[in-house]
Amino acid sequence: MVEIFPLKSADAAYSKISGMLSTLGDPFTRIISPKEYQSFRIGSDGNLQGVGLFISVEPRTGHLVVLSCVEDSPAARAGIHEGDELIEINGERLDGIDSEAAALKLRGRAGTPVTVKVHSGKDVGRESGTREVNIPRGYIKLSPISRTIIPHRTPDGHLTKTGYVKLSAFSQTAAADMANTIHELESEGAHSYILDLRNNPGGLVKAGLDVAQIWLDGDETFVNAVDREGHTLPINMVDGHAITHDPLVVLVNEGSASASEILAGALHDNGRAILVGHKTFGKGKIQSVTELHDGSALFVTVAKYLSPALHDIDQVGITPDVQCTTDMLSSPKESLLKNKSSVSSLEADSCIMVAEHELDVQESKGTAS
Repeated sequence: MVEIFPLKSADAAYSKISGMLSTLGDPFTRIISPKEYQSFRIGSDGNLQGVGLFISVEPRTGHLVVLSCVEDSPAARAGIHEGDELIEINGERLDGIDSEAAALKLRGRAGTPVTVKVHSGKDVGRESGTREVNIPRGYIKLSPISRTIIPHRTPDGHLTKTGYVKLSAFSQTAAADMANTIHELESEGAHSYILDLRNNPGGLVKAGLDVAQIWLDGDETFVNAVDREGHTLPINMVDGHAITHDPLVVLVNEGSASASEILAGALHDNGRAILVGHKTFGKGKIQSVTELHDGSALFVTVAKYLSPALHDIDQVGITPDVQCTTDMLSSPKESLLKNKSSVSSLEADSCIMVAEHELDVQESKGTAS
């Protein structure tokens, strides 16, 4: 390259290498600068200054889309939603810009503004079209887990407790935090569980494996890796010890990507959980990451993931067992909900309602242990 291209700067070298990699037709195979690579690694410790967006390249279109917003973040307060397409940042078009470079433009010192042009698709209660939003950056704390107990009355009138756990990202602490959370919910009397992976953009796949071993026993297949020659290699758990065998429902949606999809597929295909929600994002690539001598990094897609039952994930996604609609709820359940004087936001969530219904079905079949 040095002989062919009279490169005068690192940026020129990155640009030439990016051009070469683009011929592979894979938007996730890329080179990123030292600053972008440092930014990429921030998610592991969970602290940053920015607007609170998780973004990714949509593989079918190459567009940058919002996977999720951190709750109560500057972006969420500005009305940006999952599924929105990013078009410009501070007047600069994002054509051909990867997610790390775009994220770097969104980050900055708390209190400084950033202007984002977004396109919103048609959605219930929202207007479609392009708009420009001025967002003040702030301190973003990425806490991977939130939890609560949801009181639940079964069809036969018994009052039980459902443990609700939302996992927002697969950070280095996700598995340890999950284990502590399940132990706490068990001690508080939870008899069933809802694991919410909606709008979880993924993260460390190793963290997903560690989380799976909290819910599954033994050496079950976690995921399958398929190389470019078509060879399939199962990746198994190592001596999994489930903390609980109580009934489990996993919630997914269009913002559930990468490690979220892998975990959902593992729990589903191994018979541990029912999936409720909407079809997932469809990002199932395996990448090698090589840090170069100047601090930049080369990301190369080397294989793809299949679920334990050999269902393709990449550019396909995972279709849940049950869609989020209250139409299938039984009349007694609907009556109970309508008669509540005070219903929390979780209890009013249609996916939570459907999940509770599915937990009732599991328990009626004697699946709880």
